[in-house]
Amino acid sequence: MSLLLDKVVAITGSSRGIGRATALECAKHGATGLILHYFVPEDEVNTLKTEIEANYPSAKVITIHGDIADPATSTKIVQTGVEGFGRIDVLVSNAGICPFAEFLTMPHATWERTRQVNLDGSFYVVQAVANQMKNQSPQGGSIIGISSISALVGGELQCHYTPTKAGILSLMQSCAVALGKYNIRANAVLPGTIATDINKEDLADEKKRDYMVQRTALGRLGAPDDIAGPVVFLASDLAKYVTGASLLVDGGLFVNLQ
Repeated sequence: MSLLLDKVVAITGSSRGIGRATALECAKHGATGLILHYFVPEDEVNTLKTEIEANYPSAKVITIHGDIADPATSTKIVQTGVEGFGRIDVLVSNAGICPFAEFLTMPHATWERTRQVNLDGSFYVVQAVANQMKNQSPQGGSIIGISSISALVGGELQCHYTPTKAGILSLMQSCAVALGKYNIRANAVLPGTIATDINKEDLADEKKRDYMVQRTALGRLGAPDDIAGPVVFLASDLAKYVTGASLLVDGGLFVNLQ
């Protein structure tokens, strides 16, 4: 089933992890336009572009480099995407960082940079794309913010990270209210522990990794494509009456208290 047939999808932080898996899943489900933002070295996004175009010939890919913490990057994403495809149907606001740090000795620069990338960057790109989607009314669109289970629980080395993810959840809830009149839906996906580059060093501790695996009801860590499927659902017309929702995708980690 092609859930995103002929859709144009913009994804921030697309070159690796959840963003990369989401780009591939969107192409698999028929997206014909992919606007792929990246910040890491260009070779990673280029291999993604090559993989998509080789496996999904109907999908056209545009790549855009920039620091999502800079509002100009979001403007560039919209301008370049509209120049290439004429519209944007779906935004996946995914770009984020999590430099694990001890709270009492954390440099203020770590807090600032984490907030700027995760929360400020999400605000900038959501606002920019929402204005484009408003101009497309009554077609509207779907906005998905990648939050985290960390929006709901604490973490000793994440006192700077968890507030940004709670902020993204709140941003999606308020945007659902603010943008519904333009037929724009806004929802949040809350991944649990997903094995990506963002937590590779933390999960290198075998004791902690085993503990996290045991905590999940499904008995395994998540993979990036475990998040991509729920994102495609929220982007598609199957979710046409879903807005302001938060979808926890954690393998049963949150509910497994005992």
